[in-house]
Amino acid sequence: MPRLRLPRRLEHGEEASLVEHLDELRSRIFIVLAAVSIGTVIGFVIHTHLIHWLLILLPHQYRKLNYFSPVEGFTTTLWISVYFGVFVTLPIILWQVWAYFTPAVQKGRLKLIKWLALLAGVLAVAGLAFGYFLVLPNALKFLTGYNAGQLNYVPQAKPYLAFCVHVLAAMMVVFLLPVFVIALTRLGIMTTASLKKNRRIAWFSLGVLGMAVAPSVDPVTTTLQAAPLFILFEGSIIACALLDRREAKKRLSPALET
Repeated sequence: MPRLRLPRRLEHGEEASLVEHLDELRSRIFIVLAAVSIGTVIGFVIHTHLIHWLLILLPHQYRKLNYFSPVEGFTTTLWISVYFGVFVTLPIILWQVWAYFTPAVQKGRLKLIKWLALLAGVLAVAGLAFGYFLVLPNALKFLTGYNAGQLNYVPQAKPYLAFCVHVLAAMMVVFLLPVFVIALTRLGIMTTASLKKNRRIAWFSLGVLGMAVAPSVDPVTTTLQAAPLFILFEGSIIACALLDRREAKKRLSPALET
């Protein structure tokens, strides 16, 4: 019986033939699909809990979802299970992508990328928690009660669950702002000086983004929802400045020795 062999990660600068690259890519895709499939099965087993966790965010009178197609109940459950499978196996997916592209990354950058990957994981979880406990409840309270005197909201299963998933995914991406900013500055696409110079424009854009992702008529809630974006952006500038100083010291050290 043939044994499953994990793909070998190539070292930086190591040469490999096209066939070897394709074989490695195929193996890593297989690992990703297998991991997502297992995660989806687990999600399908606990789908009642997953839907319940999203239902309790609704006001009490709307906590019964409707569907209007015979297959919509099953397809919606399957769709939620797939999203759960992708989320819980995201570390495996990112690791396989990282391992495949590692040979093209300079050794001096590997340590920085590892720290960015760790930071991305922490920020993604923080964004998920922030979206679930603060953004979604306030957004749903406002949206389901908007113009309630003339419009009657009937919660439909797939649109409602899709809305929740999209908002949570959006908050996870928004919380990854420092990772994107640091990566762009390290690649030379933008500089720390340009970030500081265009700070006002960035603040305005972040404020608009915060209100678009999480609408609310309460100014206090709106401020709380937008505040993390400003904090993350300012933290990104500080991190970029510290990395710039560190690289400047490294460049000066050989010159001082000579």
